[in-house]
Amino acid sequence: MNSRLRYRQGRAAPTRQRGTAALEFALISVAFFSLLIGIMEMGRVMFYWNTAAEATRLGARVAVVCDIDSPAIKTKMETMLSILQDGNIDVTYSPPGCDVASCTDVTVSIVNVTVDTLIPFVPISIAMPSFATTLPRESLDSVNGTNPTCS
Repeated sequence: MNSRLRYRQGRAAPTRQRGTAALEFALISVAFFSLLIGIMEMGRVMFYWNTAAEATRLGARVAVVCDIDSPAIKTKMETMLSILQDGNIDVTYSPPGCDVASCTDVTVSIVNVTVDTLIPFVPISIAMPSFATTLPRESLDSVNGTNPTCS
């Protein structure tokens, strides 16, 4: 009788299980790495959300010291957050229809921005909430274009 097939001391004889560790690793690693990449992607989305809030603050600070509807507002915001486009940025002066002398405040907002994730097997587009910042007017004039913030 073959010694490998008979029972010894109450235990079954060893069976052939070549490759099971590699197979188990392959099955578990797919789930593990998908979860890991998903966590990193959610961190990236949160980074974009935080940067969007900061971009509205920057846009409002630039808007209160530059000429009304200065292109520097959107340019500086798009430089800070690369996924922004001109159509996502709204600059509103209050009261409506005001000029340099009569405006009381400026509201800069970001709307309709989505972040596309890179999660394996689950591509998701996450719509960011709208962000807005309102500041009281300071000068609304770049002093004949000499303010370096407005260039």
